[in-house]
Amino acid sequence: MRVIYLDFDGVLHSDEVYQDHQGRVYLRDHGQLFEHSPVLIEALAPYPDVRIVLSTSWVRLKGYGWVLKRLPKDLRDRVIGATWHSDFGKDSEERFWWRYASRYRQILRDVERRQPTQWFAIDDDLEGWPDDDRKHVVGCSPLVGLSGGAAQAKLKAKLEAWG
Repeated sequence: MRVIYLDFDGVLHSDEVYQDHQGRVYLRDHGQLFEHSPVLIEALAPYPDVRIVLSTSWVRLKGYGWVLKRLPKDLRDRVIGATWHSDFGKDSEERFWWRYASRYRQILRDVERRQPTQWFAIDDDLEGWPDDDRKHVVGCSPLVGLSGGAAQAKLKAKLEAWG
């Protein structure tokens, strides 16, 4: 199984995402939520077997079902789960771990559990990624996400390397 661990903020749209007191999610910056999704959809088109695991904090904050409904259908159909599970919130030790673990550690934990044959993450948060594992991440600029040429080139190269 080939898996992409997908963050939203700073990837599918800018990282200027906020939630108001009524729970509505919006961008403070220009643009729209998920505006860079077509870039990922197009890049994945030749690879129908590639699956997505959500590594975004949105799942922890809003719930898996809520998040899944907001993704464009072409991406939603590829999603097989998330790094965060609601059961984690029931255990105080687990909640504590998740609160302070880097995105890299959260993803690595899921990789160890899921055992994909090939994987990489698309994220704007590269904190905690050791040099040896940087080959497993497509880093995005927080403001331009996947609309950036460097991120698109790296994404394409990673997918092509999978064959």
